[in-house]
Amino acid sequence: MGVKLKELADFVGGELSGDENIEIESAAPIEFARSGQITFVANSKYAKFLETTAASAVVLSYDMEFTRRPNIRHKNPYYAFALILDRLYPEKEEFPKGIHSSAVTSDSAHIGQHCSVGAMAYIGNDSSIGDNSIIMPMVYIGNRVKIGRNCRIYPGVSLLDDTIIGNNVIIHSGTVAGSDGFGYASHEGGIKKVKQIGWVEIGNDVEIGANVTIDRGALGPTRIGNCVKIDNLVQIAHNVEIGDFSIIVSQVGISGSTRLGKGVILAGQVGLVGHIEIGDGVQVGAQSGVNHDIPAGARYFGYPAREIAKTARIEACISRLPELFKRVRELEKKQES
Repeated sequence: MGVKLKELADFVGGELSGDENIEIESAAPIEFARSGQITFVANSKYAKFLETTAASAVVLSYDMEFTRRPNIRHKNPYYAFALILDRLYPEKEEFPKGIHSSAVTSDSAHIGQHCSVGAMAYIGNDSSIGDNSIIMPMVYIGNRVKIGRNCRIYPGVSLLDDTIIGNNVIIHSGTVAGSDGFGYASHEGGIKKVKQIGWVEIGNDVEIGANVTIDRGALGPTRIGNCVKIDNLVQIAHNVEIGDFSIIVSQVGISGSTRLGKGVILAGQVGLVGHIEIGDGVQVGAQSGVNHDIPAGARYFGYPAREIAKTARIEACISRLPELFKRVRELEKKQES
């Protein structure tokens, strides 16, 4: 059974235009959507598909012109569409409550109410799992690990000793939290490992992608704030601090003891050296290399990263180099003659 378009519009608090009784059964990308499906446009790049889409309804911003099909207008169409997906695709009870017979749990571990612990999972000494959390098969949870309520830990995750995780956290497969930081002391006889005696703290409402590595602190914590979203293949070194509501995109590397403020966005493949501070609300463009502090609210790009307007001017000058070299050669020839 589908959901009437009016019900979806009311659900997201949007403005409905067109037949409110249309039945919406599912969602799809705008270029592939068919009758009975709803789609959205949040990026003007996809507005070209509005005239050809076969979708029964579209979620749009208020400033976008479109009257060919029923639509829901919203100030944040991407967010509205996310809510609609929740309504059309409710969570299913896929994981049985209780501890699988092949899981290994320490006698001193505490498992909360209504939890699911999957096949061949391991939970170490004095660790605790909050109510309604799901520990999928093949998860390793070390000693003295604390996991909050309503968490979902996917297969192959390793949460090493003393890691602390808040409520409503999602961690995807292959991620390791609490591995040793990269600490070594050179001496005349070789290289001595510096024991890493810190831990990892992850706040509430965090989502961490696949194959992310978060090192324990050398002496204190490595901290991930509340509502931080981390993409796949990110490296976070020892004693890094990431402020609330920050977004870290794929293949970012953050060196030790670097501090990020609140609401920072690091685009793909950004690299940060250690012991620097990135202010609140900073945005750094893809493939940038950051080797110094950045003040709050700034937008940086390039290698090395510079304020984005300055980088744009430098790039404009570089693009004119062939022409400038040609003019210099012509001037040299005139001077020689």
